[in-house]
Amino acid sequence: MLRTALRNVLAHKARLMMTALAVLLGVAFVSGTLVFADTTATAFRNASGKSLKGVAVSVRAEGDTATPAGEEEGQRTTSLDAALARKIRALPGVASVRPTVNGEATLAAKNGRPVNAGNNSQNLATNYLRDKDGKDSHFPLKEGRGPAAEGELALDAKTAEKAGYRLGDTVRFATDGPALTKKLVGIVTTDDPQVTAGGTLTLFDTETAQKLFRHPGQFDEIAVAAQDGTDERALTDQVRTLLPGKGVRATSGADLVAEQSAQIAENTQSLTKTLLVFAGIALFVGVFLIANTFTMLIAQRSREIALMRAVGASRRQVVRSVLIEAALLGLVASAAGFALGLGIATVLRPLLNTTGAGLPDGPLVITPAAPLSSLAVGVVVTVLAAWLPSRKAAKIAPVAVLSSVDQAPHARALVVRNVLGTLLTAAGLLVMFYVSTLTTSTEPHLMTAMLGGVLTLLGVIVLAPLLSRPLISLAGRATTRWFGVSGKLAKENALRNPRRTAATASALMIGLALITGLTVGGHSAQRAMDGEATQGLAADYKVTNSTARGLDADAAGKVARVPGVAAAAPVTSAGLDTRGRYAVITGTDPKAFGEAARLDFQAGTLDDIGPGRIAVSDEFAEQAGLHVGGTIDADLGSGTDSGTDIGTDTGTDSGTNPGTGTGKNTGTDTGKARKKLSVVGIYTRTRAADDALGTLSDVLPYSTSSQELENVLVKAETGQAPGLERKIRAALGDSPLLKVRSQEQLVKENNGPFTTVLNMMYGLLGMAVIIAILGVVNTLAMSVFERTREIGMLRAIGLDRSGARQMVRLESVVISLFGAALGIGTGIFLAWAGGSLMTTSMPLYETVLPWGSLGVFLVLALVIGVLAAIWPARRAARLNMLHAMQSA
Repeated sequence: MLRTALRNVLAHKARLMMTALAVLLGVAFVSGTLVFADTTATAFRNASGKSLKGVAVSVRAEGDTATPAGEEEGQRTTSLDAALARKIRALPGVASVRPTVNGEATLAAKNGRPVNAGNNSQNLATNYLRDKDGKDSHFPLKEGRGPAAEGELALDAKTAEKAGYRLGDTVRFATDGPALTKKLVGIVTTDDPQVTAGGTLTLFDTETAQKLFRHPGQFDEIAVAAQDGTDERALTDQVRTLLPGKGVRATSGADLVAEQSAQIAENTQSLTKTLLVFAGIALFVGVFLIANTFTMLIAQRSREIALMRAVGASRRQVVRSVLIEAALLGLVASAAGFALGLGIATVLRPLLNTTGAGLPDGPLVITPAAPLSSLAVGVVVTVLAAWLPSRKAAKIAPVAVLSSVDQAPHARALVVRNVLGTLLTAAGLLVMFYVSTLTTSTEPHLMTAMLGGVLTLLGVIVLAPLLSRPLISLAGRATTRWFGVSGKLAKENALRNPRRTAATASALMIGLALITGLTVGGHSAQRAMDGEATQGLAADYKVTNSTARGLDADAAGKVARVPGVAAAAPVTSAGLDTRGRYAVITGTDPKAFGEAARLDFQAGTLDDIGPGRIAVSDEFAEQAGLHVGGTIDADLGSGTDSGTDIGTDTGTDSGTNPGTGTGKNTGTDTGKARKKLSVVGIYTRTRAADDALGTLSDVLPYSTSSQELENVLVKAETGQAPGLERKIRAALGDSPLLKVRSQEQLVKENNGPFTTVLNMMYGLLGMAVIIAILGVVNTLAMSVFERTREIGMLRAIGLDRSGARQMVRLESVVISLFGAALGIGTGIFLAWAGGSLMTTSMPLYETVLPWGSLGVFLVLALVIGVLAAIWPARRAARLNMLHAMQSA
């Protein structure tokens, strides 16, 4: 039987090629994902290992205290100072200490544009610490020298190239306020993963770094190097005895490596799981192709199997022969798939880094688990897909099959299948209708939606043979009317074996259902996000600061004086607590705000707002029982707003925001006050105005941005909007931290990450569609071989070669359109039912059908049908009539 299996594999190389390709593509995704995960984790570990090389003990400040009264904004205090560094250096076994100051500096490129303005956490800044030779071994010099004075800085080579700077240039940058300038005296190299993945690195001398980010003599971290033979843990215990107390932690180098390794594993786990899900989808679609191929091969070899049974082969031996054939096919395809997976793993890192993933460089890492898992998955999937066909082969009667090559499915089997499909579909529909009543995307709700989606898809797949007859008959009317005999023959061929047609169409249906669901959901979410990004805004520009710090209180006045500006509305916000309800009140200049924003008042007007007089949103009015003419006692500056302290911070910041004194305050709030406010208006809530709207003078003292503006809304005079950005930036000091965005830019920035993820998912699901196309090609090719005698007879009675080609092409198109109809319909339903989970996070979300994209999918199905039929149609047209009629 082993020899028989080998002979069958070699005898049907062309027929099995596309089946092997389906396995290959699915395995390539699995192996590529596993290798990519190992490579990324190793690259992170290597990068962190380099940064921790020689570090026996790390002493870090766990929390920063806020800016003390009278000190400059942007400076923070810690308990790590030069005195502590000297004490640690004096301990026995200490070879050296490296005290560092860390912060963030956003650079302006030579053309004036900010570098990485939207991702400030990757704009790293630290001190250049000279060794005995006058250089810093952590940052090898490429050109020039290290910074040694207040007016100097150094950049890493990639940052200098990106920004267009050369030695001797004056570099503009900002840390947490106005733009500063310093001379570029050195260019260094670094292997910091944040920098190599697209971040920037700016180096200052220690005193300047402390002035910018800390206070003189204070540091963020003290890295301790040990002498040879010194026990790390014993040294760590000695260092801990010198620490001042709370807010400072000493960690051994080994523990630090373990912590970072655990964090790396956690960070890469989510992406790995996501990629493996798409690999599973590709393999799931491939199962239909594999099962269909083996079913047809067995039908074509039915006489051969019958003869084997007649000469003594048992049913078990027949099953074993088919499964061995499948295992051999899976093994070869999996080996090729693993090789292709290495290529996928290689391109994934640069591809994801274009989306800002920040993955470090590193060599390809192949652990034994990756090839073994890939081979196991490919072989197991192929054998499982061939199991049912092998059982069918074992049941072939030695005598009965000699008179028939292609038997219709047993009626009872179809009844059982239809009943099972109806039950699965009904269960899926019920679950999805329940999901449509949910409004929050919690993990249990998402799992319920996934269950409903899987049940619905499985139900439609099982019911596909039943659904194929009416849908294909309907399509057949059009083909018969337009193409005559060829169209009618195509319809009859598609209906001849509903199981085979359904299996072919189901592979395409799954791919299109997932892509349609993703498209409808993504399009609807994008429309909602577009609306939310500019909801209630009439302004042409929105001015903000890219750090946690806000804008100066007089920023709106400066912008208002810019030629071409019609109105500049200052905007800030504060917490408002009244009648047991917490809300956010927006403070502004009502007159300017009326020109820069669109508010729909249900009662009162914007002009009624003044000192002590506020308007409230309809939602908040209903929740708190407020009405026009009423008076409330409100606590301003109380509560929590996104983890940011409201008022002046005098306690300990437990959520570090580099360069500012804001964060979640655990100390005492001095910016709270109880005020009596009159309600003079009620408006429909928008993103431009939160729960309540008051004057700037009432809100600013208690604002979430420490008595600073959160943004300025700018309305341009008619025809003056183009080019106004430059003038606004100049009026506000042209700091690299400034973000002056038009409505289009707001929408683009709001949708950027979502669009990137959506495009990546399209690419991954495209693999499933490619496998489905292979399934259509495979089915048609084998169908042509199966009908060799029939095609020969048709040719003999007058069907010309073009008619034969047309018949096969139309059959392919009909099957593809059947799969497209099921896929698009199922995808729309799943997107509609699951869309309700988005309504809490996206209040404007509603299901919107992208008719253009759905039309493209139908056209795509037509194209797939035509392309898939090229080879089978050519083969059918070239058949020799006499030889075909004599074939068994």
